[in-house]
Amino acid sequence: MSFSTLLIANRGEIACRVIRTAHRLGYRTVAVYSDADAGAPHVRQADAAVRIGPAPAAESYLSVEALIAAARASGADAVHPGYGFLSERADFAEACAAAGLVFVGPSPAAIRAMGGKAEAKRLMLAAGVPCAPGYLGEAQDEATLRLEAERLGLPLLVKAVAGGGGRGMRLVRDWAEWPEALAGARREATSAFGNGTLMLERLVEQGRHIEVQVFGDAHGNVVHLGERDCTAQRRRQKVIEEAPSPVVGPALRERMGRDAVAAARAVGYVGAGTVEFIVDAAMNHFFLEMNTRLQVEHPVTECVTGLDLVEWQLRVAAGEPLPRAQDEIRLDGHAIELRLYAEDPAAGWVPQTGTVRGWRPARAEAFGVRVDHGISDGQVIGPHYDAMVAKYIAHGRTRADAVRQLVRALDQAPLLAPANNGRFLRELLQHPDFTAAAMTTARLDEWAAAGAPPVARTAPPEAAWRVAAALRANDVAGQRPASVRGFDLTLQCQGERRVLRAPVAGVAVRSWDGLDAVIALDGVERRVIALADGATLLLAWDAAVFAFDEASAWPDTAGAADPRELRAPVAGVVAQVAVQPGDRVAAGQPLVCVEAMKMEMWQSAAAAGTVAAVHVAQRDNVAAGARLVTLEIDT
Repeated sequence: MSFSTLLIANRGEIACRVIRTAHRLGYRTVAVYSDADAGAPHVRQADAAVRIGPAPAAESYLSVEALIAAARASGADAVHPGYGFLSERADFAEACAAAGLVFVGPSPAAIRAMGGKAEAKRLMLAAGVPCAPGYLGEAQDEATLRLEAERLGLPLLVKAVAGGGGRGMRLVRDWAEWPEALAGARREATSAFGNGTLMLERLVEQGRHIEVQVFGDAHGNVVHLGERDCTAQRRRQKVIEEAPSPVVGPALRERMGRDAVAAARAVGYVGAGTVEFIVDAAMNHFFLEMNTRLQVEHPVTECVTGLDLVEWQLRVAAGEPLPRAQDEIRLDGHAIELRLYAEDPAAGWVPQTGTVRGWRPARAEAFGVRVDHGISDGQVIGPHYDAMVAKYIAHGRTRADAVRQLVRALDQAPLLAPANNGRFLRELLQHPDFTAAAMTTARLDEWAAAGAPPVARTAPPEAAWRVAAALRANDVAGQRPASVRGFDLTLQCQGERRVLRAPVAGVAVRSWDGLDAVIALDGVERRVIALADGATLLLAWDAAVFAFDEASAWPDTAGAADPRELRAPVAGVVAQVAVQPGDRVAAGQPLVCVEAMKMEMWQSAAAAGTVAAVHVAQRDNVAAGARLVTLEIDT
């Protein structure tokens, strides 16, 4: 099973991550890219690169044929699937084997056994691994599912049996939610995984999501590398992960580790895998699923064990035994990972697109925080792939050490654009529920529903307005006659408009190189990160990035939404159209669903009226701001 050239069948930060270890071990690497990623960092870092198709994932990163052809063309003799895309597709592993390529992952049989959540739970029950009550039957008609749901009782989860990442999953707390939960889960599962089969699972209230990293080799050895706590989630997708879990003691760690190893042995597992559990308030753990691949959050396990999990993957794929036995694995300190998403937490986690501006991860790395990423200045973040663009990982002697390091990293190495969740992460790290390890998997969604901090939008503080005005005045001063000593600046940020007099009292710009500025603010010098982009100034302030627009010439009605026109919130794909011309609609009625970056976003009527025109159809690609539906508003 020896190999020398590794093709990474993925993109972004995980492709860069695999390339880094592969090069250290002496392997030649091959990147693949879609048209959207032609100049991406993973393409530049690899020894060779092959174009595999246009931007849509279905025509590039999900194309088995294109990836196998790329391996042949580049001389690759092994394939690392990363995570997401085809990493848990048994047919891809089989295609690699048929082409004579080493697949860096488990066998197709193991992937298939654990890829179907219902079948996986059956296997776990047989292996003695505890599972939450649910319905795993083959009958998928609505009447049967409703009957089984009533047997289980509310609240419950409707889940796709295929895939992961929170896709094809709906929570039902009230029977009025049942029809749409069933239809939505099936639609999303069919779109994402090509399989609309569903299962039901009793919801564990106030649960914590805790998973165990396992590794097996071809010699019959299986070990676990401790647990990760992934409880901080929005919409069933992870936001912060840490190792070890702050609520797991030695006894529970031993029990969960034993069950995770039993789960891996039940399918003859070889390679890296993760067994996910939900833990209730009484600290009982129940099997959720097994991810048959490397996880996004693997760096926290690397930090506390001192091991390189990609290296372990490559060694196991080459036929070597596991580098360490169970009694040789030790956990040291505490590690926390933050997922930086291009999304707006205050607007329902809506994905954001745009050009990367002012990204300097080396500033975080300079004081010990690891940043895994695959972006660079000038790169366009589009709607075609996941909204996660980077990860900050800190390892400290204590949990408090790691939190403190990450807060500083977010302050010193923010992503200026596109809009992202950096400030939200900073506030969450310091929230009493997080510091007390009192989070649940539903807590972020509860805060979002209530419009409560840290999900609520952060307004720029008074000092930020003054600094922005001073920087903007400094930027435009050269365009004014020297005789004009003072002038008014009209700035707008988050819908608020202010007129500030320049030069700004108490603020002086000592230096500014276009990104780093030194400001004297009320007698205290401080460094800030700011970037001028036309009439907009992007200013980082305590991990928040505020966009101050010079609005001096703007009319007060600028940007007012027209209730007659329903428009796409971001670039994406039309997932569903629920109306046709002539239909009567009520205010707030969902009309069109746009999918982008793994999220479905329903756009609703702003007022009651009649549908005058529908401008899109299901599966259409739409640009941000594109017209979806035109209404005749009732008068």
